[in-house]
Amino acid sequence: MEEKNTMLEEHLLERTDQKGGFRTLPFIIGIEALEKMATFGLMPNMTLYLMKEYHMGMTTASNLLFFWSAATNFMPLLGALVADSFLGRFYTIGIGSVISLMGMILLWSTTVIPQARPPPCKQFNNSCSSPTTFQFMYLCTAFGLISVGAGGIRSSSLAFGADQLEKGDFKKSSDNMGWGVGFAVPAVLMLIGVSIFFLASRFYVKLKSKTSLVTGFIQVVTASYRNRRLDLTDGVINVCHRKAGSALVFPSENLRFLNKACIVRDPDKDLTAEGRAVNPWSLCSVEQVEELKALLRVLPIWSTGMIMSINISQNSFPLLQAVSMDRRITSSFTIPAASFSTFTVISVILWVAVYDRVFLPLASRVMRRPVHVSTKRRMGIGIVFSFLAMLASAGIEAIRRSLAIDEGYLDHPLAMTQMSAMWLVPQNCLTGFAEASNAIAQNEFYFSEFPRSMSSIASTLNGIGMSLANLAASLIMNAVDSLSKAGGQESWISSNINKGHYDYYYLVLAALSMANMMYFLVCSSMYGPLKEEGKIAEEEDEP
Repeated sequence: MEEKNTMLEEHLLERTDQKGGFRTLPFIIGIEALEKMATFGLMPNMTLYLMKEYHMGMTTASNLLFFWSAATNFMPLLGALVADSFLGRFYTIGIGSVISLMGMILLWSTTVIPQARPPPCKQFNNSCSSPTTFQFMYLCTAFGLISVGAGGIRSSSLAFGADQLEKGDFKKSSDNMGWGVGFAVPAVLMLIGVSIFFLASRFYVKLKSKTSLVTGFIQVVTASYRNRRLDLTDGVINVCHRKAGSALVFPSENLRFLNKACIVRDPDKDLTAEGRAVNPWSLCSVEQVEELKALLRVLPIWSTGMIMSINISQNSFPLLQAVSMDRRITSSFTIPAASFSTFTVISVILWVAVYDRVFLPLASRVMRRPVHVSTKRRMGIGIVFSFLAMLASAGIEAIRRSLAIDEGYLDHPLAMTQMSAMWLVPQNCLTGFAEASNAIAQNEFYFSEFPRSMSSIASTLNGIGMSLANLAASLIMNAVDSLSKAGGQESWISSNINKGHYDYYYLVLAALSMANMMYFLVCSSMYGPLKEEGKIAEEEDEP
């Protein structure tokens, strides 16, 4: 009896001390979900905030937001490097969440501290002061902290959640409530997220940091250059370095110059007794070489998604359109201008649900076999939807501008025209369909084409594309602004939406989208068959 009690006591102690498992996932999911809710909650109204409270022009405000979004999407790559090589995932998420909270509190403080922003415009002559250097840097510091914090959280949350299951036995709008309340809500959400994450600290599995994949890519390039004089001609037999237990013996023939990175010249000097490389900057494994090749091979198709994301990043222009249109649903309810982006989110959800639960089952029943739409085809469909979204945006804006001028609102950009803002719903829906089709297919494409060891890179490629897309969008917008106002003309991207020509700007983006469609067809053809297509063919051949 005493022996049984001792065994039971030991079992309970093991259960109490056990780390990881499903019980930790709500805390990890909670911190990432609340961080994204807080960050995305800030974005819709930010254009109006910068124009009204900081007296920025349309181009300046849009550029600032483009750079902020670019930094937010790029930081997860740096966060992944820090997590893998230095801090580990737990501390990267923890420090990132605290930094993000600091940024949101700093941004909220611009609404309650008068000295943090320019004074209101003078009523009698409508003159407005630009932000001082201190005020501008104060605002940018808040944006920078939010971006750095997001990089720490988003880079490691998915992998940190996987760590918990791989161990042990588990294999209303601020339009009406004011800027202070509008910016306080995201800060409170972030505070809740930080508290939730650290609440479960003692239950997490915390793996030590190791060399990151990006470091491995740099090592392959360096080793290839150092070994550039090695002979790779046909008939010459070379010994290649590979990881213990690996099925890869020799590297593939494509991008052969990289193969020099894994050639063993002198086993006694190049390898340790355990079979590891003495200097990883002069000798890499076959696996490292093939990982870099896999990344380089997908870059052309990845770039087509990046170009499409230029259209998705155009958040400021639809917002000003909505402000100048009739947003009344009833006599007592008006849809906030920033809330029209919700239709894009709804469209994404509808697309995923209809595609997965209606289209695929119905098509499979009609064809009497499992129907699967390849990732490349869905990416192409997304690019087509993006093109149609820009055409719809241009057409709606041309009609809205014409009505505003006819109604005498040429000098009154905030005046409400008689055109219903519900006409903006089609372009938002098309944008949502484009994002759902292309972005989801991109992620599936990377995960299916990359080896499993590259899952962390696969999960960050889309974000890097969005980062570069925001920089490209800023460049395009500045070019259009400079060219269109040459000779003293009103810029197409004027702060006065009725004097500008946002419809022409949308047509420029539509032309870029059409060129991207042609570019995608070329890249898709050159890439060749997908791994997923080979697996599906094998399944269909089975009796």
